[in-house]
Amino acid sequence: MKNLRNKFLLGFIFLIGFQKYSCQSRVTDTLYLNTVINQWHLDAANAQLDNYFSVMSEEFVFLGTAPGERWSKSQFYSFCKPYFDKGKAWDFKPSSRKWHIDYKRKIAWFDEDLSTWMQGCRGSGICLFEKGNVKIAYYNLTVLIENEKIQSFIELRKQ
Repeated sequence: MKNLRNKFLLGFIFLIGFQKYSCQSRVTDTLYLNTVINQWHLDAANAQLDNYFSVMSEEFVFLGTAPGERWSKSQFYSFCKPYFDKGKAWDFKPSSRKWHIDYKRKIAWFDEDLSTWMQGCRGSGICLFEKGNVKIAYYNLTVLIENEKIQSFIELRKQ
C-alpha cells in the first residue's frame, strides 16, 4: 500500500511539474507567435516585401475578401509586388488575437480582429513551427458584416 501511495505521489508531482512547464512554454510560444504576426502586419504597412514573404511557408495560401482571391505564395507575391513597389501596401492593426497551439508544438492557429481601410475585418491563420522558426502556412482575411445587414449586402452583391 505504501509503495502504491509513493508511486501515486511521484506521478502527481510529475504531472504538476509537466503542467507548469507546459503553461510556461505556451506563454512563451504565444508571445513569440504574436511578435511574428505583428511584425508581418508591420512589414506590409511599411512595404517591406522581402520581410513580409520571408515568414510564409512555401505552401502558403492567402484567402482574400473577394470571391476569386485564393492565392498560392507565388500568386500572392505577384499581386502584392506592385503595391509594395509603390512604398505603400495595407495597414492592418490587430485589436485582439486568440491562439491555439497543438500539444506537440508543431502547429498553431489563430484568429484576430483587425482595424483596416475596409473597417472591421477578421483574419485567421495557421502557423507551423519549423526548425526553431515560425512560418505562416495559411491566412484568411474576411470583412465583417452584422447579421441584421446581411440581406442588404446580398442584394448589393447581386448588382
